Amino acid sequence: METRHTILVVDDTPMFRELGSLFLARSGRVITARDGDAGLDAVRRERPDVVVADLLMPGMSGDALCEAVKADPDLCETPVILVTSGEDAGERARAVRSGADDVIAKPISRLVLIQAVNGFLRSPHFRGLKRVDVETPVRIQVKDEHAVGNARNLSRGGIFVETDPTPALASEVALRFRLPGVPDPLAPTAKVVWRREHSETGATGMGLQFLAIDRASVRHIEDFIYEHDIPGSCPALPESSVGIP
Repeated sequence: METRHTILVVDDTPMFRELGSLFLARSGRVITARDGDAGLDAVRRERPDVVVADLLMPGMSGDALCEAVKADPDLCETPVILVTSGEDAGERARAVRSGADDVIAKPISRLVLIQAVNGFLRSPHFRGLKRVDVETPVRIQVKDEHAVGNARNLSRGGIFVETDPTPALASEVALRFRLPGVPDPLAPTAKVVWRREHSETGATGMGLQFLAIDRASVRHIEDFIYEHDIPGSCPALPESSVGIP
């Protein structure tokens, strides 16, 4: 008999616990917890395959829950998806810095939530997000220095930009770019999570993980990926984590 996956949904609002359970019912056995403390107890007791937790909760917040899970050697491999309100661009940065494997924003898209959870259920070592091709100029600011690069692919969590030279690993940069068909520029902050040196297979570039990003920009990126997602194209890179394209 096939073992069903267990998904833990942690949220202090009953409606969102019910909504998450409804959306994910076909993905596995859904259990819920009403706050971060109860969620951490459930992770230790139930050993879920994926945790979906609200970032902003009274008591233990979602990012504190994530940090506790990632700090425990017995639990640290458990994928944690944090859900932000989408009101504050800095919430995503807070979630990313806690070690979240993915970050999604409210109002929750059923499709995005299911794809995010199922990605981890399909492979226990899944750490990449679906990428699509994009070609657009990107302005990059590192402290007082400015540079220009070209974006080559995009995920919900990050972007790959060809540019030379590339900032040091872990550098935080400000970006400004436009997506085809979107009138307003996107201006997230991001962290350099990997670099590619120039070779026969490609130009010098860097994988950037989005940090602070506003809700409108997140929606534009999600819509762009949905519209340009061609099966079999741009698979997630194996070394990627949240936001690495």
